[in-house]
Amino acid sequence: MTSRTAGESDRPRLRADAARNRAQILAAARTTFRELGTAAPLDEIARRAGVNIATLYRRFPDRNALVQQVVLDGFTLLHQAARDALDTAPQDPLAAIEGFLLRLVEERDTLVLPLIGGPVPTTREAVELQGRITPLLEELLAHARAQGAIRPDATPMDLITTGALACRPLPYLPEEQATALATRHVHIFVDGLRPNGARTLPASPTHEELSIHLQTDPSRS
Repeated sequence: MTSRTAGESDRPRLRADAARNRAQILAAARTTFRELGTAAPLDEIARRAGVNIATLYRRFPDRNALVQQVVLDGFTLLHQAARDALDTAPQDPLAAIEGFLLRLVEERDTLVLPLIGGPVPTTREAVELQGRITPLLEELLAHARAQGAIRPDATPMDLITTGALACRPLPYLPEEQATALATRHVHIFVDGLRPNGARTLPASPTHEELSIHLQTDPSRS
């Protein structure tokens, strides 16, 4: 599935070749940032994308513009996945939670986010989109609690951190095996959400407590 990024509808429509170059640059940037960090040479990103450096700069005028688009794309996917899970929650909330996490695993190449070691959001657009995700997940959990499908002390941060851990790259492991292992861990986590035999959990950090370490003041950007 290809997610539309927030604000994309406001941009002029790109020619097919320009749109293809932009998509290739973003895909190469995500891979390179995961491997080398956001200080990775832009020449290397252009090389992996199969374009010259001038083409990269036509699409993204500086490093921060490229980094923040990668961040925004990740939050856009996460936000849409949460909305889609919420749509199916009234029928089977536990299956909706599992589907949400498995979708993150399936599309983890797009999720270069702070909890997965990626850059923090610095644009207002990305910060605001990030802030809309937690309430959706809380509503998703509320459906599950109301039906007695999950333990009452599960929080949105449990879903976010579990998704992040499941999506982290596993060095030296072939992609097929990494996906199988991440899927297995999601199933184990979802079974652990069931209320039967649940043990008391240690306190979870709140979204606000965690976010203070994962974002900067967008007014400074």
